[in-house]
Amino acid sequence: MAAGLAALLDDMATLARMAMANLDDVAAAAGKASAKAAGVVIDDTAVTPQYLHGLRPERELPIIKRITLGSLRNKLLIILPLALVLSQFAPWLITPLLMVGGCYLCFEGMEKVWEKLTHHTDHAAHQPKLARGKAGEDQVVRSAVFTDLILSTEIMVIALSEVSEEAFAARTIILVIVALAITFLVYGVVAIIVKMDDIGLHFAARDQRATAAFGRFLVAAMPRVLTGIGVVGTLAMVWVGGHIFVVGLADLGWALPVETIGHLEALTTGWVAAGFFTWLVNTAASLLIGAVWGLLLVWGWQLLPLSDSDDGAAPVVSQVERT
Repeated sequence: MAAGLAALLDDMATLARMAMANLDDVAAAAGKASAKAAGVVIDDTAVTPQYLHGLRPERELPIIKRITLGSLRNKLLIILPLALVLSQFAPWLITPLLMVGGCYLCFEGMEKVWEKLTHHTDHAAHQPKLARGKAGEDQVVRSAVFTDLILSTEIMVIALSEVSEEAFAARTIILVIVALAITFLVYGVVAIIVKMDDIGLHFAARDQRATAAFGRFLVAAMPRVLTGIGVVGTLAMVWVGGHIFVVGLADLGWALPVETIGHLEALTTGWVAAGFFTWLVNTAASLLIGAVWGLLLVWGWQLLPLSDSDDGAAPVVSQVERT
């Protein structure tokens, strides 16, 4: 009996080790899939605070909570089931969908750059007037959740491309982890950013000189922080979009861009910190290709007649009238 018990315990230990190894694999895959979506995540973080402009301070966190729940519904109830069905029954569609998403990222990023260069960024006069009170908040939430649906679709498709070879159960778990982790990361950071100026005002009112000075610094720094996040988000969108586009071209049979980048990367072999310079070459090349392709898409869009009718249309980010 003792031998049988020992064998049973040994089997249980083996199963436990296998389970832990599988969990490690799932965690690693989830981390890799999340990292691939970094550009969209940064842009999501940069976009969301715009929707909270003009809200009363006490309503900011409740609105962020509602947007967070809407984002979770987008990812878990709409995008995830569709992504799993796609990966199970039509995996060949993943690369074309990724390329469409990559083109959108290049277009969206370079459209922001083009508007900045041509000074066509002031859409305030064209924005719809929001209702008062709860109706206005509901309008803000709907607009933010719709924007999140677009960005979340890109995030989940990028993540799906990284785990498409996994078993169905592992693929599901990984995508759920990615959805939860990215949602709470994005809106956690958004909550901190949005409340940082209130924290600064609180500190600025304190009697201690150093504390008050730190509070004034926070208040003065937040507009620059938001601007910086927006710039990084734009660059990340173009970089990720360019990378997706180049890799997609290789998957569809035209490997020249990928091979050219590989030759450039090979030049860094033997350098000090060669890994960093290899990454830098790949990132710079992807950013350049994404920028050129994005500009071509922007110019092509401007030639379309329907682009004139949409000129000035902007997401609902104007002030909610205070009750």
